[in-house]
Amino acid sequence: MASVFTMIINGDLPAHFVYRDDVCSAFMSIAPLATGHTLVVPNKEVDHWLDLDASTLEHLMEVSRDIGAAIDAAYSPAKVGLMIAGLEVPHVHVHLVPINAATDLDFANAKEVGSDALAEAANTIKSHVTR
Repeated sequence: MASVFTMIINGDLPAHFVYRDDVCSAFMSIAPLATGHTLVVPNKEVDHWLDLDASTLEHLMEVSRDIGAAIDAAYSPAKVGLMIAGLEVPHVHVHLVPINAATDLDFANAKEVGSDALAEAANTIKSHVTR
């Protein structure tokens, strides 16, 4: 069965995209740790980041850096946190989160938000993407 991220990438489930290309996609987390929490996901379904081929991993990190810079420009946090946890969905995904403290990366802080808030965040970040 396809992962929820594969269903999003294929258009079977809705999402607010920030970026897409042939290798990866970036879209808003539906349970963000902070406004601007974005997921960067390879389009090919791979469970563990250690199993990604080198070129996909390199591209995923380059896109994550570019989207992270856009988040930084949009929200001016102390840092943009990056995490690859991968426990909740069996499909590699990079979490990019505007943070002001390490505790901002605690998933106990996740809160579901409405579609309008996600669309606004996606548009804000997209306006700063230079890729």
